[in-house]
Amino acid sequence: MSHVFPELPYPYDALEPYIDAKTMEVHYSKHHRTYYDKFTSAIKGSALEKQSLSEIFAQVSTHSPAVRNHGGGYYNHVLYWNCMTPNGGGEPHGALAAAIAKNFGSFTQFKEAFSQAAINTFGSGFVWLVVKNDQLAITSTSNQDNPLMDIAEMQGEPVLALDVWEHAYYISYQNRRPEYIDAWWNVVNWDAVNEYYAAALVQGR
Repeated sequence: MSHVFPELPYPYDALEPYIDAKTMEVHYSKHHRTYYDKFTSAIKGSALEKQSLSEIFAQVSTHSPAVRNHGGGYYNHVLYWNCMTPNGGGEPHGALAAAIAKNFGSFTQFKEAFSQAAINTFGSGFVWLVVKNDQLAITSTSNQDNPLMDIAEMQGEPVLALDVWEHAYYISYQNRRPEYIDAWWNVVNWDAVNEYYAAALVQGR
């Protein structure tokens, strides 16, 4: 299993004015890169080098804090980047839209519930839309934990990720997390989320 550091799917300034270029540059090239480097260092020479991230996370409680924290930071950011795109936003379509309506009542109700979960996440962490038993659910995790980990309060297959660490938004929004969350909806890549949702159903999550 090769753990690679993926290229950012778009230029640093591609998500402006919602997420500024400097934030993207520092977040990707400094924070994300450091998580990747420290994760690969933590597993170097061990059996974990041959395991997928899903396999590692499924037993993360048995691994070192470095594997948990930096492996999580590596994976979480990959999903976060891929769930955003220039000219994104709007509403989902197809099977994902139907599932959101079924599980949350409407897209508006889902958006409000997800935003509130993000606003109310204490300190640093991520908010997730996951597939659990073929149903959609919203959950949050602290620090760099994620729902694939055996220590997660709610386990499931992540299909949408929102980073609410301050370094994700502080340059433009300072302590105004709700403004960052409102802006973030304008760059959500619903095509990618739809693909993650379809894949999760195939995996039987």
